[in-house]
Amino acid sequence: MTETLAPAKPATAGLRELLTRNLRQSGIAIAFAVVFLAASIASPNFLSPGNISNIVQQYSYILILAMGMLLVIVAAQIDLSVGSVVALTGAVAAVVVIKMHMPWYMGVLAALLVGLLVGVWHGFWVAFVGIPGFIVTLGGMLIFRGLTYQVLNSISLSPFGGTYYEINNGFQNGLLGGNGIDVFTLLVFGIGALVFAYLQWRTRQGRLAYQQSVESLPLFIGKLVLIAVVVMWLGFELASHRGLPNVLVLVLVLFVVYSVLSQRSVFGRHVYAIGGNLNAAQLSGVRVRRINFWIFVNMGLLSAVAGIVYSSRMNAAQPGAGNGLELDAIAACFIGGASTTGGIGRVGGAMIGGLLMAVISNIMSLLGWQMQLQSVAKGIVLLLAVAFDLWNRRRSEVAA
Repeated sequence: MTETLAPAKPATAGLRELLTRNLRQSGIAIAFAVVFLAASIASPNFLSPGNISNIVQQYSYILILAMGMLLVIVAAQIDLSVGSVVALTGAVAAVVVIKMHMPWYMGVLAALLVGLLVGVWHGFWVAFVGIPGFIVTLGGMLIFRGLTYQVLNSISLSPFGGTYYEINNGFQNGLLGGNGIDVFTLLVFGIGALVFAYLQWRTRQGRLAYQQSVESLPLFIGKLVLIAVVVMWLGFELASHRGLPNVLVLVLVLFVVYSVLSQRSVFGRHVYAIGGNLNAAQLSGVRVRRINFWIFVNMGLLSAVAGIVYSSRMNAAQPGAGNGLELDAIAACFIGGASTTGGIGRVGGAMIGGLLMAVISNIMSLLGWQMQLQSVAKGIVLLLAVAFDLWNRRRSEVAA
């Protein structure tokens, strides 16, 4: 007589278990919520529609850089040149659009081409010559800053005007009407919230099918409701101002693309494999040189995109543009949960890290803090984030 055993039911986790299971991700989310709440209390202007829109536009290029930098850091590399590449690509676009009087899209294409060539340059030295990325991009930082001064003849070029200016300063509004509240913006955010909820539900069902632990159903529904409320509030704030910023559309599209690329593609899995254990990745047949090459090519392209967005925001190309942006992008990744040794990190975490720095900078500006104090505050936040990462890693090793 045989006995058939029923398959074990997947375990469901409560709130405490979910928070402690992955302290790296839950910690940054909690920190962001605390800082956001504190900023709301500290300044009544922080939650104004105009300021929310300003945060999106002013810090969008850091979020774009952070998406590319995350892949570099996960692969246990670093890129110190992105600030200089932002300046160079913006300068090239300015020469094409302002001095040569060519259409805006020619300036965009020229900037992207320069970013691609920069990425190929870095990728060649790192992947095929074997020079560490830190050294290669440190040299690139100096080279491309010098080229920026050369391209601009050490002067600023402005204004862009027209469509190029609208890349970062324009809005999508009035498409569906609305009396003081842009209906199109609300519709976009509503659809986004529904799509996010559907994808989360599919992910949960997939984990249940493989008998993996998931959060309890009430907690899952509560999480979706909370996120939907936050998303719709943000949509309402933007709809109450001038509508949907063009640059926000760009950032969201890139976020979706790089989330899929990093988590659901062979390329992404190979990047994590290289950063997690280089020898094991090589033995498993991962083409390490090719992956490293394309990581830096990708970083060059995203630096060009950030350069276009930055120069559009400033409505000018300046020789000193982009100073320190590489540090902001790196800090956003580490604050967002990326490991200093590679192999760990998520695009969503890097975005939250970048937004956390944006909120800190914005509230300190509203309160009249000097730039020196803002740099001190961001440096302290970065140190605390890395210290937390080290503590969490040691905690995991002890538990194992």
